[in-house]
Amino acid sequence: MADDSHADHSRRYLLVGDGTVLCDQPGRLRLLDAAEAEPWVATADCDFLGRWEGLSLYALHLLDAPIIEGCQWLGLRTQLGLLDDRLFFLVGNALQWSRWRLEHRFCGRCGGPTEPMPAGEPAHRCPRCELRFYPRLSPCMITLITRGDQCLLARHARSRQGIHTALAGFVEIGERVEDTVHREVMEEVGLTIKAPRYFASQPWPFPGQLMLGFHAEYDSGEIRVDGDEIVEANWWRYDKLPVTPPVQTIAGQLIADFVAQQHNKRS
Repeated sequence: MADDSHADHSRRYLLVGDGTVLCDQPGRLRLLDAAEAEPWVATADCDFLGRWEGLSLYALHLLDAPIIEGCQWLGLRTQLGLLDDRLFFLVGNALQWSRWRLEHRFCGRCGGPTEPMPAGEPAHRCPRCELRFYPRLSPCMITLITRGDQCLLARHARSRQGIHTALAGFVEIGERVEDTVHREVMEEVGLTIKAPRYFASQPWPFPGQLMLGFHAEYDSGEIRVDGDEIVEANWWRYDKLPVTPPVQTIAGQLIADFVAQQHNKRS
């Protein structure tokens, strides 16, 4: 990623290691000034992430997560609700770049070591066979199904906090995103829906998705969960919802948009 030439006093460094970010003991993201980051600047790969509140943010990619006094290493999910949208997005970028660098140290064609392309070119190349590697995203759809003043929310098998959310799934080879919406809804809850309506998108660094959000109206069928990914799914009235994802997530935004529409109808 392209560098940014600002004075050292406006620079802040984010340390990334082993899929986690450096935080302080209370659990908030720790941004280092130039002096604090000096032990790693000379040896770690460095990316310019962007500007935030007048500061130039850089990511330093470490090969591991060393013990640092007064700090701890935490996953990005712990920062949901603690960081503003801009900073969360930049930290997510850092984690995706770090993972990509780690997974593309060697060429998938000939096995030779790769090297970064010249500054500004977001890619690695293999000097031996000239194959280039560019970061790739995995497109996913996420859909909130509605029926009158109710929406369908599901609890995933992997959810440890009992959160109920919209349905989501990866786009498969040869599919349009709209096809994915219909397929995933049928596979996960056994329902058919009317034509999905695009809502918004969100980069989602867990580990590297682009979430494409949709609203869709119920058409037919009875809820039948797959029992694998989804263990529970029910219709919920807009004013009697269970625990749902925070509004920093596109799932939370889809739900909040539906709730706002229902309130507007009654105002």
